[in-house]
Amino acid sequence: MQKLTRAAIWSLEDYAVRRAAFRAEVIEHKKVRRVVLGPHATLMFEDFTTMKYQVQEMLRVERIFEAAAIAEEIDAYNPLIPDGANWKATFMVEYDDVAERRTALAQLIGVEHRVWIRVGAHAPIHPIANEDLPRSTDEKTAAVHFLRFELSPDQIAAVKAGAKIAIGIDHPLLSYRLDPIPEPIRASLAADLA
Repeated sequence: MQKLTRAAIWSLEDYAVRRAAFRAEVIEHKKVRRVVLGPHATLMFEDFTTMKYQVQEMLRVERIFEAAAIAEEIDAYNPLIPDGANWKATFMVEYDDVAERRTALAQLIGVEHRVWIRVGAHAPIHPIANEDLPRSTDEKTAAVHFLRFELSPDQIAAVKAGAKIAIGIDHPLLSYRLDPIPEPIRASLAADLA
């Protein structure tokens, strides 16, 4: 799968010119990459386009233009791009009220391991969570987690053949199932697989 390289990143000046059009493109692109899991959780499936946007925005906000610093940003975000045998997603636990969010995060420890994806009749896939650093403690979980869902060759073949995909959470305090996910999202995820 395509990864970010220095050649794929626009200079700050070029990005300033392209930003509005690229932002509109990314907003549209994310519509088929976002899975809402009830009122308090969302999965955003990452790919080359979403990570390019993230890097471009980081470079813009931080005014980064040195080659070594750009390479660091690319190296930080490339691991979130799927490699053809997996899906990678940002998992967000969302509560608008700060006090409610604080209480929920204290009760949802381990929720990141309770997210699942099922391809057709195959067994559910549970994610490998937060490979970069721990995001849960004994007192609370984080509001944002990074998940990797590894697929077997049989699961990949099933997705490519059009198998339905279900996604859910089976935490006792945050339970939700979307079965099946909408076809445009299924097709977008299928395109991530080699």
